[in-house]
Amino acid sequence: MADATKQQLRPRYAASSDVGLIRERNEDSFLVFPRHRFVAVADGMGGHMSGDVASALAIATLTDFCATTVGLDRTWPFPYDKDLSDEENCIVVSVRLANQTVCARAARGASESGMGTTVVTLMLTPDARQAVVGHVGDSRCYRVRDGRITQLTTDHSLVSEVSEIAPWLSEEEIKQLPSNYITRALGMGPDVVVDLLTTDTRPGDLYLLCSDGLNGMLKDQQMLETLLKETDLDSRCRELVEDANDAGGTDNITVVLVEIEAAAAAADGLEQAAEFLHGGAIAALAGRPELLGFGDGDDTDDGAHDGAYDDGVGDSSDD
Repeated sequence: MADATKQQLRPRYAASSDVGLIRERNEDSFLVFPRHRFVAVADGMGGHMSGDVASALAIATLTDFCATTVGLDRTWPFPYDKDLSDEENCIVVSVRLANQTVCARAARGASESGMGTTVVTLMLTPDARQAVVGHVGDSRCYRVRDGRITQLTTDHSLVSEVSEIAPWLSEEEIKQLPSNYITRALGMGPDVVVDLLTTDTRPGDLYLLCSDGLNGMLKDQQMLETLLKETDLDSRCRELVEDANDAGGTDNITVVLVEIEAAAAAADGLEQAAEFLHGGAIAALAGRPELLGFGDGDDTDDGAHDGAYDDGVGDSSDD
């Protein structure tokens, strides 16, 4: 048997976004950027106050940052934090820049004042042996390992924070709190604190990033049942969205999956299907480059809001 510590690992990606059954437009956006081993989900807030623009701006900023910065320069205009890894620095700085972008846009007019967005990101190290998760708000990251699902992020919401500081409250008392009150998000102030978690990966790990349109409709066990099915990654992604719609579809639903698999050789003929993939609100607003400020990457989404990718194995040449 091959030494597990010497196995080369390869990430695979899939994503899907849907407006749901109640909302008039999709205010979620997502990014899958295989070349930089970076994915993100943003859930816009503000309704008529341009939540879709907020999430699209955040994802466009993350995309541009990943596409145009390298090494220590990637943290401009913020200093490089030597206590953090390259990936942790990349996530923190890109999210802080996204916050500045959203705040600047919100200050331009009354129609967009008050808009904001959550964001959850995941970035793999070049050898895919570690996953770094960063988030602001209540969009979540889960990991499926050994048949179990674990939530890796903690919601920045009133419900979550009250539950933590007052564990004696009953479930009925917690339910009386406003479920949609977010305590931290992009657009709420000139800077933002990004929560980080770095974890070792294993072959077979499956990471799920989602907006609350998914976990708000499905219990963890329901999501796990779909994620453990022996179907391709794209099919499981679509099925999660369908399950959330079947449960009521009261909100926009966005799902990004990252699967870690062992590979026998570094070169197996797989090629990246795209420079990056956008979906959700950012795809719908792609015709407004003056608003979103896209980088030079090749947005292959063309309005389609889902897709699946294989990445190269252990390829760090993009750095």
